[in-house]
Amino acid sequence: MLSDLRAAALLRAARRQDALSLSRALFPIFVIGLACSVTLSESTLAVLTALWLWRLRDPAVRRDQPWSLGIFIAIFGLATLLSALASDVPGRSLFAARGTLTAFAFFVTADTLRGTDRIERFLGLLAICGAILGAMGLLQVATCPTPTPTFWPLGWFYARCERARGPFSIYMTLGGILAMLLLVGLPPLLTARRTRGRWGMWLVTLGGLGATYVRGAWVGFTAGFGAMLLTLRRGRAVMLVGLAFVVMIALLGPERLSARIRSLADPHDITARERLYMWKSGLVMWREHPWLGVGPGGVSRSYRQYALPEAVKKSTSHVHSSPLQVLVERGVVGLAAWLAIWIAFFVLVWRLLRSLGDHERERTIVVGSLAAIAGFLVTGLTEWSFGDAEVVLIAWTLAALPFGVALGPRERRS
Repeated sequence: MLSDLRAAALLRAARRQDALSLSRALFPIFVIGLACSVTLSESTLAVLTALWLWRLRDPAVRRDQPWSLGIFIAIFGLATLLSALASDVPGRSLFAARGTLTAFAFFVTADTLRGTDRIERFLGLLAICGAILGAMGLLQVATCPTPTPTFWPLGWFYARCERARGPFSIYMTLGGILAMLLLVGLPPLLTARRTRGRWGMWLVTLGGLGATYVRGAWVGFTAGFGAMLLTLRRGRAVMLVGLAFVVMIALLGPERLSARIRSLADPHDITARERLYMWKSGLVMWREHPWLGVGPGGVSRSYRQYALPEAVKKSTSHVHSSPLQVLVERGVVGLAAWLAIWIAFFVLVWRLLRSLGDHERERTIVVGSLAAIAGFLVTGLTEWSFGDAEVVLIAWTLAALPFGVALGPRERRS
């Protein structure tokens, strides 16, 4: 009897490891998809999620998951489901809510990337992807032809090339992604040795972010940079000098770039005014459905009825603000659940950071993740970053890294 139990336990452990090994083999494909194809990343995520759910059949695996944050993600998912079911068109709302499933990237990443070594290899691959994206964006802007070529692939590459967009459909996506990649990649550069080549890739990525001309992403990057200054133990002087140098180049450099920066403080800027109109219309929509909102996708369906007469855009799928979009479509219940995720994230990560002491490699990973998520959330104040699949997939992935750090020692003991 005892031998049978031992055999069954060994069989379960073997199956658990087989699924985990397959997940780790597929994960680089997911990372490449994050940088170039949402179809590839979402398809790979579906397979990785199925493998993760299969592993959860084992009680030992279920116990060893990041449920401390996962419970808040689940509550937000439930709030989204309630909002969809309570809307005027439940079927369409449920379909529009499918983006919530991107949160599985958090669980998959935390389960797959356990331990500092694996996370550092992942960040190395991500840095290469970021440099490629930055180089693409810089090339698009620097060589933007007039008129735009009509034949593939130049027609695709140079479409709307006055602002860097990389392989994505719009520059805001590239800006949001590059800001996070820059922030998560900076702490290791400040503490590691022999980083000349990696600094080169980071600077190319930074150039790509500048070429997007996405002010929200610039502000998000600056906010994440500030969060990093508060938490890093080494490299602060280098960071401050570097920031001053970048600002000087931006202000004294090309007129288009410096004008874009100055427009941040211009109350008469056309795009800023249009956002204010959207926010006012969004608040009117929310007041009519305060608790559960108009349902996922409701802004796209109903905005035309609420657009202000002075607004240029009479229809839109979002109101250019992640928290406001969540409030309008999921109500107070949904916004409270959404905010709880990020409050819990920062509390848990801060506790982990304090517990790491002098473990420098682990600290740089945690600080990078914290800064990247801070940048993501600040960018989302004026952009619908949480609804951009390419951007939010990376955000969920980077949010999981501190939990991978925490789970690493447990895996070594098991």
